[in-house]
Amino acid sequence: MFSNRFQRHVVISEHAKMRMKERDISEAMLLEVIDLGETRYKDATHLWAFKEFPARHDNLLCAVLVLEDSVVIKTVMHHFTIL
Repeated sequence: MFSNRFQRHVVISEHAKMRMKERDISEAMLLEVIDLGETRYKDATHLWAFKEFPARHDNLLCAVLVLEDSVVIKTVMHHFTIL
């Protein structure tokens, strides 16, 4: 998988893969969150990307990203709220 937004390959951690399966989040949805979702940066390399999918009833889908040589997906969440 490749992120056009960040111009890097995407690496999904095993933890994130488990959460995706539990929460019925496909790789296509994850890539949409990464490339088209809103972002909030913690610092220069750590951020949250999130996007609403109207057909889902579990609020925003969110991916926790680390920008390194690739985009590393640490986990994915649903029922995400912006503080």
